[in-house]
Amino acid sequence: MSHSHLLHTTFVPTAPPSLRRRLGVGAHLPRKPHLIQSKIREIFMPALSSTMTEGKIVSWVKSEGDKLAKGESVVVVESDKADMDVESFYDGYLAAIIVDEGLSAAVGSTIALLAETEEEIALAQSKKSSSPAPASASAAGGNDAPMVLEEMPSPVPAAAPAVASVSSNASAVGSAVHPASEGGKRVVASPYAKKLAKDLGVDLKGIVGSGPNGRVVAKDVEAALAAVNVGGGSAATTAAEVAKPSGVELGSVVPFTTMQSAVSRNMVESLAVPTFRVGYTFTTDALDALYKKIKSKGVTMTALLAKATALALVQHPVVNSSCRDGKSFTYNSHINVAVAVAIDGGLITPVLQDADKIDIYSLSRKWKELVDKARAKQLQPQEYNSGTFTLSNLGMFGVDRFDAILPPGTGAIMAVGASEPALVGTKDGRIGLKTQMQVNVTADHRVIYGADLAAFLQTLAKIIEDPNDLTL
Repeated sequence: MSHSHLLHTTFVPTAPPSLRRRLGVGAHLPRKPHLIQSKIREIFMPALSSTMTEGKIVSWVKSEGDKLAKGESVVVVESDKADMDVESFYDGYLAAIIVDEGLSAAVGSTIALLAETEEEIALAQSKKSSSPAPASASAAGGNDAPMVLEEMPSPVPAAAPAVASVSSNASAVGSAVHPASEGGKRVVASPYAKKLAKDLGVDLKGIVGSGPNGRVVAKDVEAALAAVNVGGGSAATTAAEVAKPSGVELGSVVPFTTMQSAVSRNMVESLAVPTFRVGYTFTTDALDALYKKIKSKGVTMTALLAKATALALVQHPVVNSSCRDGKSFTYNSHINVAVAVAIDGGLITPVLQDADKIDIYSLSRKWKELVDKARAKQLQPQEYNSGTFTLSNLGMFGVDRFDAILPPGTGAIMAVGASEPALVGTKDGRIGLKTQMQVNVTADHRVIYGADLAAFLQTLAKIIEDPNDLTL
């Protein structure tokens, strides 16, 4: 999100006739500077989430000299959880890019300059060239003070050719083809897609993106590589030779990505919360049968588990509560089930909001949409930071039981293991084969007690073992 910051120039006013008469013929009024607004604005690094302290420029959608319309995307920024498009608040021209692609900047620091007219691009370019370095976090701290440009000593007519010269130069920069563009239009791709393309030797130019707003995602790169291989001949041979994924360099030190830094901060913060764990075993034969019956309608097992959990939370609101200050807790008014999803370079928890109120078919469609956006790093903040209860499922990997770390600001997280056949004793003393699933719930002991979790898990067991209510 861009914010305006007006620059000012000096202006010398003329005395009114009545005042000139009082001063006498030939008298001159002492010149007093007067500030007027110029039409150059700064585009700042936005805060895209409550935990974001800096952002990384993934790609500039526009080039220097390009014309912008209000509401049009200018740049793609990588926050601690997602890639987001930053829009312009004004019409004008992208006059100068201060922070290039691949570089990071503190929240609130200047990343680009916006001019209202082409003639003012020269002024913005000169400001950029006179800056010793991109704006830092310390420079961003003084954004409230107006900036004043010194009055140029040369007369305006003499300055005109210089303006025209720099303007034409800026136009040339704007029309130059960016390395990751075609025909002057930048190719917008997810960071993973760019890395994959580099590793596989695939040129992003010419690839039609299937992600949000035409963004190139990993599967588009893989499809492009497959198309080259199917074509056969020397092109396929060359692609096969280049398509050797780079290995890990043993002994190397790798800095955290923005997302990994955010995960690290959250995990350290979670250590301050006193937690405890309760395990439970569900019989899932009825749930598995229901899933097989409605799977063809687009229903996912994740949506079924989220729906069942939400219905159980309705009856146990304390398990859906949260404590943030250590002095009080909140009974959350919405049941928003967050589900952990592994993505390239980190972990994110898309949220199924009001999961107790949405039917299973709509919930499944919403889940698919959220997963696609998460993998393309296009989730909006409210789609990943509004969870009140979290699910983490490693059952698809064959994990039978594990413990999950409680996300800060929530009351509980449930770790879900795999459903596996097991020999169990029946009430009549016989031995039978049933499918069972183990879960472990980690909870904030300041708010939730053992009896609360036990009662919640008993309710959830009844819903899972008799799941007819899930399709209502």
